[in-house]
Amino acid sequence: MSRMNRTRYCLALDLNNDEKLIAEYEHWHKAIWPEIKQSILESGITEMEIYRLEDRLFMIMETDDSFDFEKKAAMDSANPAVQRWEELMWKYQKAIPGGREGEKWRLMNKIFKLTEQ
Repeated sequence: MSRMNRTRYCLALDLNNDEKLIAEYEHWHKAIWPEIKQSILESGITEMEIYRLEDRLFMIMETDDSFDFEKKAAMDSANPAVQRWEELMWKYQKAIPGGREGEKWRLMNKIFKLTEQ
């Protein structure tokens, strides 16, 4: 049996700097909608973690060989539940400067790995 490769992606996003909105955002993520979890898993994302420092979010995604950002975007645009979720989340999120129009999460570049030293 062949083992699938795993890839890790790290992304960043900012939140609106409002304590009440940040608390609401975190509340939504304590129990995401089942349709959102299903869409994440079906896209090839095998694990996802989100960390917060003040109004900056940092996401770590572990993916299998089937994951592709363009495929995920197409799946999301065809999924009404994902579209409702994304529209709701824009209340809390703000794009990091320098991104494309409508771009939320921005892919980060790895600059260091201890085991590669």
